[in-house]
Amino acid sequence: MQEYIQKRVLDICAYILETNATVRQTATKFNVSKSTVHKDMTERLPSLNKKLATKVRTVLEYNKAERHLRGGEATRRKYKETG
Repeated sequence: MQEYIQKRVLDICAYILETNATVRQTATKFNVSKSTVHKDMTERLPSLNKKLATKVRTVLEYNKAERHLRGGEATRRKYKETG
């Protein structure tokens, strides 16, 4: 793995653990695609640091479990503002 990719993977990992950010928020912050963030966290990070990978996976699973609630809340706010 190239050095700049390793640095990006560890930077993204640190950001997710500090902020509990979603994949979409993280992709925007680092100016990469959601697919890149996901691949970095699920495939590349475990080869660099298994303990960090486990922690990040927990955050990502939590965000995935909550996303339907966030989507519903966003829709509710949208119609409340336009209504």
